[in-house]
Amino acid sequence: MSLSADLLTNLGTLNYKTMTPIQAESLPHILSGRDVIGHAKTGSGKTAAFGLGLLSRLKVKQFRIQSLVLCPTRELADQVATEIRRLGRAIHNIKVLTLCGGVPLGPQIGSLQHGAHIVVGTPGRINDLLRKNLLSLDHLTSLVLDEADRMLDMGFQDVLQAIVKKVPRNRQTLLFSATFPDKIRSISADIMRDPVTVKVAENVDRLSITQHFYKVDSKKRRIETLCTLLAQYSSRSTLIFCNTKVQTQSVSDALGKKGFSVMALHGDLEQRDRDRTLIKFANKSLSILVATDVAARGLDIIDLDLVINYQLGQDPNVHTHRIGRTGRAGKSGLAISLYTENDGYKVALLEDHFGDLIEKKTLPSPVHVASQPEVAAMTTLQIDGGKKQKVRPGDILGALTGENGITGKQVGKIQVFDQWTYVAVDQSVAKSAMRKLVQDKIKGRIFRVRRV
Repeated sequence: MSLSADLLTNLGTLNYKTMTPIQAESLPHILSGRDVIGHAKTGSGKTAAFGLGLLSRLKVKQFRIQSLVLCPTRELADQVATEIRRLGRAIHNIKVLTLCGGVPLGPQIGSLQHGAHIVVGTPGRINDLLRKNLLSLDHLTSLVLDEADRMLDMGFQDVLQAIVKKVPRNRQTLLFSATFPDKIRSISADIMRDPVTVKVAENVDRLSITQHFYKVDSKKRRIETLCTLLAQYSSRSTLIFCNTKVQTQSVSDALGKKGFSVMALHGDLEQRDRDRTLIKFANKSLSILVATDVAARGLDIIDLDLVINYQLGQDPNVHTHRIGRTGRAGKSGLAISLYTENDGYKVALLEDHFGDLIEKKTLPSPVHVASQPEVAAMTTLQIDGGKKQKVRPGDILGALTGENGITGKQVGKIQVFDQWTYVAVDQSVAKSAMRKLVQDKIKGRIFRVRRV
């Protein structure tokens, strides 16, 4: 690939040795300047494909917005921005700015005044800034629509078209989508110039993901079966999919009443609640996450060993995206699906799509349900200090494991944000960890600490 020596060296340090299929198929066209339509699922490596393309075209000395990446959710935008920064960390003085809704506008306006090279954001917030003349895209050379199908599902078509009218016509446009409904074909025809289409076959790894299907005969039996399966498999990290926001919250509430460590993730939640839920699930302080498909897009969760379809998705593509959350990076995973008599046509489609990967199972006996579900392995502590106070992960780890502290093995994921930091600690040492952080100074000062 015609990548700079700095980019290639950095890829080596990130252990990027072999390209994924979507990278191998799309990156040569991206680097040559072609418009590209990429058909690939979440987790296929497409962020690195378009990220390397943007970084290759970037002119660092021209401190103005040269690339815009649009994502359906803030969570995905944050993940994309983080990955682009990792890919470009060998390029000095590069600035990647995230502009999303759900957070105050003031700080984002201040960040824009300091300039940026690459902006990653959600359509609503980008359009708001453009309408208020607070954001200029006059020098844009690259436009990326990531998870375009989900942006259209969320009703962003008019907003996307409004944004496109504000960017230069002479640009490169990259569109990535997991599915290709007619709306995608229509919008790509309107905004792209002679695009090359790259499609990567979506195959479920026969060795890594086991699929079990359980037939239930009523709504009440469905939730009872879910509780039985959760108790039987005793997974420390389970993602449950529902088709609607109402059903998602209902299932979460029902499991919570039975003592499970569970929270819901859907579009009606406040952004602060969404953030905390994702943080707890990612660091193993939360065992079960119940989510809609849109809310779950872009989740960066490792070691997810169980996916449950409480309701079957609308088509085989949706089903593939859901179960593909588990069994990653060579690890094994289990996907369980519940269905009723009325779901017969969906099951038939899935059997045609997956063949012998689908195994219909007999409902387990309710005796597997424990009297009290297991608590999450970790607890999340929030420290009221972050990047603005020069707090780093090493500072938190040092404070926790210092004299009379806990061991390094009892400390989990540490995430540092602008004004606060989240750290996961083993449930058994949560009290002593809190006491250590409250009593000892971090960066020469005492910070407030609380359980999340």
